[in-house]
Amino acid sequence: MEKFQLSAFTTIKGIGATSGIVFQDNSLFIVSDNSTFLYQYNINDKTLKKLKLFENSQENIAKKDKADFEAITLFDNKLYLFGSGSTKKRDVRVTFTLENKEVKEKSLAKIYKRLRDTISLAEDELNIEGAIITKTIIYYFQRGNGVNAQNGVFSYDKKNKTVEFVLTTLPKINKIEATFTDAILIDETIYFLAAAENTSSTYDDGEVMGSIIGTIDFKTMKLKNYIQISDKHKFEGLTLYKKTATEIELLLCEDNDSEELVSTIYKLVLKNQ
Repeated sequence: MEKFQLSAFTTIKGIGATSGIVFQDNSLFIVSDNSTFLYQYNINDKTLKKLKLFENSQENIAKKDKADFEAITLFDNKLYLFGSGSTKKRDVRVTFTLENKEVKEKSLAKIYKRLRDTISLAEDELNIEGAIITKTIIYYFQRGNGVNAQNGVFSYDKKNKTVEFVLTTLPKINKIEATFTDAILIDETIYFLAAAENTSSTYDDGEVMGSIIGTIDFKTMKLKNYIQISDKHKFEGLTLYKKTATEIELLLCEDNDSEELVSTIYKLVLKNQ
């Protein structure tokens, strides 16, 4: 992972503060942490659709009122959008079925309480930024940037309703520890993003110190390697774009902590692990 190529892939007008991204069938499905729309951007014709998740879906929602969708993942032809859990209004999951565009909402209050209780987190220190779903387990990536929060991965057994947590210590950027902002599974390797931000709050933003990309062994959940890819961007979402025998191309989105409805999607090229 010593060498990488990072470049602008496309600019999308009509969406801001992007926090999660999925590439599927030549479309980018994107969530924004201050919006209750799901955005679908067609790469070929460069068109953007806004798909309502609620009857009263809105953009640029006040921080205290937002669902704070920080994670989106694809499983069994459905997109799963997760609120961060850092307030009661953020204990929500929305499922979007790609085939018929059916939308379902579910409260995660009980599950998120189980996650908090597992590692004795204060109510405002749960901060889910990424998720991976398998047939039996949901993996929640906790961004441990609160005062007493812990950075790591929760595994929630869907059948037995049990929770485990693996603490993950990441490197520092300018004396600030990087913490998870998203993760995806490619074969038997987890690729994750993490950002360093000068704040001890899961609620308030701080000065961005930069972002890293790293890998975790899916079987052992141990950190393999990492590299800093920016000293100014807070990358918050990644998705697999292309994979060859020698290279992996990922698409990244960033939260620019702005109300401006313009977003740049970046392409990151890495040597295949």
